[in-house]
Amino acid sequence: MILFDKMVEALKSQSNVANDNAVHEVMQQIALAGLARGGFFEKAAFYGGTCLHLLFGMERFSEDMDFSLLAPDPRFRFEDYFPAIVQEFKLAGKDVEIKMKRKGMPSAIESAFLKESSDVFDIGFTTEKRLKVKIEVDTDPPPKFSTIEKTIMSPRSCWVRSYDLPGLYAGKVSAALFRKWKNRVKGRDWYDLEWYIRNGVELDLTHLVERAAESGTGIDVSSHEALMKAFDERIDTLDFESAKDDVRPYLNDSAALDIWNARYFKDIVRKIKIVELKPAV
Repeated sequence: MILFDKMVEALKSQSNVANDNAVHEVMQQIALAGLARGGFFEKAAFYGGTCLHLLFGMERFSEDMDFSLLAPDPRFRFEDYFPAIVQEFKLAGKDVEIKMKRKGMPSAIESAFLKESSDVFDIGFTTEKRLKVKIEVDTDPPPKFSTIEKTIMSPRSCWVRSYDLPGLYAGKVSAALFRKWKNRVKGRDWYDLEWYIRNGVELDLTHLVERAAESGTGIDVSSHEALMKAFDERIDTLDFESAKDDVRPYLNDSAALDIWNARYFKDIVRKIKIVELKPAV
């Protein structure tokens, strides 16, 4: 049995994870090791829901991998790290190709799809589910965040740089408050928010204010009082049944969603702990 299949079987046995989610997560783990092999984390940091899941133990499965440069760099080319990722998969017994997804409009986000080579021409989802990992890199990130290094041990031991938990928390609050909804609310944002509150993580208010400014919404989050007002207004617009439907496929046990409603979230956001604004230097 090749290393890739061993990793999938080990994950399924340890966590009772569905097969597709297990395969997807193993692909994410190998991609991280490949990026580490290529020196990517000298310039960038991992953040978002998949980071929270893989590095900090949040239970919810997450699809996409989000990264941020440590500082804007117009010369950055994500393609430079593709060979290291491909090599890491080859060592695990799998051949993959990475396809760049070019956006029609200028964007600070670079995206790529990593998938098994047999699916190389199937860029989007089809009626037959194709497993792939979407990777996004923010090449012009909002400033004033801190990073730490965490180890992963599968498929091999290596260091991965990520946002620290207060900075990750700020990113999640930003998503919950400022994300523009299309067809339905992203319940995954609110599940992750609940995780930060339950675990007593302190929110980096300085970085949140930077993200609020970047959002262009004009929403004030510069104090606890302002943040609570922003949450109350956002929560009043939420369709909680739609939010539950969004997050349910990513959970092994969705019973935790039964309590979700406006009253519940207005109560728990009052438990948010804040690292106050840092003075300007």
